[in-house]
Amino acid sequence: MKTFSVLIAHYNNFEYFKDCYKSLTLQTCKDFEVVLVDDCSTNDSFEKIKELTRDDSRFRLYRNDKNQGVGFTKKRCIDLAKGEICGFVDPDDAISENAIERSMKNHTEKNVVTYSRLLLCDSNLNHLKLFPQSRAIKNGDQKFFNIFLEANHFFTFKKSAYNKTSGINPELTSAVDQDLYLKLYEIGNFTFINEALYYYRLHEKGVSQEKSKKGKLNENWQQVILDTAKRRNIGRLYGKNIQDINDLPEFIFKNQNTFFKKIQRKLQ
Repeated sequence: MKTFSVLIAHYNNFEYFKDCYKSLTLQTCKDFEVVLVDDCSTNDSFEKIKELTRDDSRFRLYRNDKNQGVGFTKKRCIDLAKGEICGFVDPDDAISENAIERSMKNHTEKNVVTYSRLLLCDSNLNHLKLFPQSRAIKNGDQKFFNIFLEANHFFTFKKSAYNKTSGINPELTSAVDQDLYLKLYEIGNFTFINEALYYYRLHEKGVSQEKSKKGKLNENWQQVILDTAKRRNIGRLYGKNIQDINDLPEFIFKNQNTFFKKIQRKLQ
């Protein structure tokens, strides 16, 4: 069994994937597999990826029978993974040369997840700045919804912990990572790695960046929080019935972003 599984949900992204592929081939840790699931790309991206990776036995490539969306595709990636530890890398992003090695070294018996700082990059993957919200979070907080995105890429998790959850919601078309993070948060401790191990590419066609998809993103984020509250038996938040809150992300943000709460986060 491979120690680590890099998981890639792919759709029409070959040109950007070349940078992702290069970052994987340069890893200081060589003992890993790559599980890539193509969601029926409408161009020749999948064929080009097969050609690019054909001489590397660590790459295992699959394709959905029909276009299923990112939730289904990411769930399938995990289901196909053979590694004890897994981590998603989006095909338009990349990771540092020591990302897998550092993540593996920070996995202990006492945690189920590691996550790192990330670098925001331009469309050519030139480094711009550190994502400012990444920080160590408090474990075991019933009202933690990752509303400030403190827990983010490079996010790696024990597959045995994931198997204790209900799994990624395959119907989600966005907010899929948040669904995964919050479910794992309920299983065990998160460990923060204060290094930039992930390079996040900013471009207009990014799943979380494309303006035309913002409405659906908010809808999915709302559903993820509702599902999380249900699992945690939370019926009311900050004095209101949770079912009566139309915009849960914004409502939670306002209540958790007071001056006192900001100080608390800095002291964690």
